[in-house]
Amino acid sequence: MPMDFNQQIIDEYRANKGQVGGPFEGARLLLLTTVGARTGAEHTTPLGCLPDGDRTLVIASAGGAPRHPAWYHNLLANPRVTVEDGVLTYQAKAVVLEGEERERMFARAVEADPGWGTYEERSGRVLPVVALVPIDHGPPAGSFGDALITIHDAFRRELALIRAEAARSGPRVAAQLRVNCLTMCQGLHVHHSKEDEYMFPALAGRYPELAAVMVRLRAEHGVIARLLDELKTLLAADDVTSETLLSEVNRLTKELEAHLDYEEEHLVPLLN
Repeated sequence: MPMDFNQQIIDEYRANKGQVGGPFEGARLLLLTTVGARTGAEHTTPLGCLPDGDRTLVIASAGGAPRHPAWYHNLLANPRVTVEDGVLTYQAKAVVLEGEERERMFARAVEADPGWGTYEERSGRVLPVVALVPIDHGPPAGSFGDALITIHDAFRRELALIRAEAARSGPRVAAQLRVNCLTMCQGLHVHHSKEDEYMFPALAGRYPELAAVMVRLRAEHGVIARLLDELKTLLAADDVTSETLLSEVNRLTKELEAHLDYEEEHLVPLLN
């Protein structure tokens, strides 16, 4: 993409916590900052990305150009990169996938979006697949309450993306959609575990009047944990249909969004 167009996307992405309009509306994007192999200067590039559990995958497609993009050459020289995902900004190690793993991940990407295969065919080269493995994770910037809303909004957006992906997929649930769901399940589990272990006890000790609120929030965590387990069981079945998956994700979304709204209403003013 032209540099000025790239910069427009970068500015919009940062201003809207990872969301952009135009041709990339609803797309999974991140901002990757690499250090120039020759100049040592930082370069930021918006890239399409694929969730993959504890890491994120990017593909050096360069829009089907015959040469690898500059950011790929940069990370070969300096594998430590900066990732912005709309919620967090963190350092990551870039690992170029090879052999069977690269083939499997690329096939999964093509199954989800045939455009990747078109890019590879047009380019005349094997498109590198790169895993971005987080080195450190800190909380979002801002006050604790605002940071909590930012994290919650990321889950709301992720569920909206998954619902859209399930709605437009064929009868069979593609492997990448399964991974997207499982990555979301893992993220929610970690988030709620940290709330149960750290945030809720701290607030309960400081604000005894929150006792009834805490009872409800912990109970809702239990309900959501059960729904996540049911979703993971569903995803483990080979014959799950997109219609069934969408129904289950809708059920989870309804419960989760009500929970997030209630939590924000009662906790954000105190956290701020």
